[in-house]
Amino acid sequence: MSSESSNLSNIEHRAVIKYFAKKGNTPKEIFEDMVSVLQESAPSYTMVKKRARLFQQRRESCEDDPRPGRSVTVVTEENVRKIEKFVLADQRIKLWQIAEELQISKE
Repeated sequence: MSSESSNLSNIEHRAVIKYFAKKGNTPKEIFEDMVSVLQESAPSYTMVKKRARLFQQRRESCEDDPRPGRSVTVVTEENVRKIEKFVLADQRIKLWQIAEELQISKE
């Protein structure tokens, strides 16, 4: 297997772990199999153990759970231009004023 094809994303790692966990393999077996195929790009044993346990407990999603309290941030060129315009017009403008004007979070 080439090094390019052995570099899997976290979601792909989790899908492999899910498959083998549902099949009844132990975390140690899953880890050893992944290391033999993926070598350095294999996830850590701790991660395999954690994910295998979750999938054995009937978890279905390979995605991370949303983290409460963390705001979603998006930077758009349009907002950057608008903010730049406000700041150039009034260098004493407050963050809350910009947030209110653009209807975005001030965090």
